[in-house]
Amino acid sequence: MDNNELLKKFYTSFSKGDSKGMVECYHENIVFQDPVFGTLKGKRACQMWEMLLSNKKTDTKISFDIRRVSDERGKVNWVAEYVYGEKKRKVTNKVSGEFKFKDDKIIEHIDSFNLWKWTRQAMGAVGYLLGWTPFMKSKIQKTTNKKLNQFIAKQT
Repeated sequence: MDNNELLKKFYTSFSKGDSKGMVECYHENIVFQDPVFGTLKGKRACQMWEMLLSNKKTDTKISFDIRRVSDERGKVNWVAEYVYGEKKRKVTNKVSGEFKFKDDKIIEHIDSFNLWKWTRQAMGAVGYLLGWTPFMKSKIQKTTNKKLNQFIAKQT
C-alpha cells in the first residue's frame, strides 16, 4: 500500500467509525498531537481513537481531501461535523493533518485547527470568552486526558 492509499484507508475508516482500521495505519511508535489532547504516543494514541469512535453518533460526518503525499510526508484537510455535549451544540471542525511515514505506516500525525473556533461552537459563551486562552487549552487537555485514562482503565 502506498502512502496515498494509507491515508485514504485511515480517513475512510475514520468516516465509517472503524478505529481498528485507523489504528492499522499507525506505526507502533506513533506520535499524535492536536490542540485537544496535546501529544499522545504509541498505544495511547490508538486508544484515543478507540475512545472517540466508541462514542461516535450516526449523525457524525467526516470528510477529507488528501492534499499532498510523498515518500516521507503527507497533508490532509478534513472536516468533522457532529453534535457536542449535553446541550447538543452543532460543531463543524476544519482540521489540517500533517503526516510522516516510516515502514509503510504513519509514524507522526499532527492535527491543527483553530481551538477558539472549536470552543465557541462546542461551549457557547464560555468558549467565546475563554476559548483562546492558554488556561482554557490546558483545562481542555487535562479533561480529555482524564477521560482517556478512564476509558483505558475500563478496557483492562
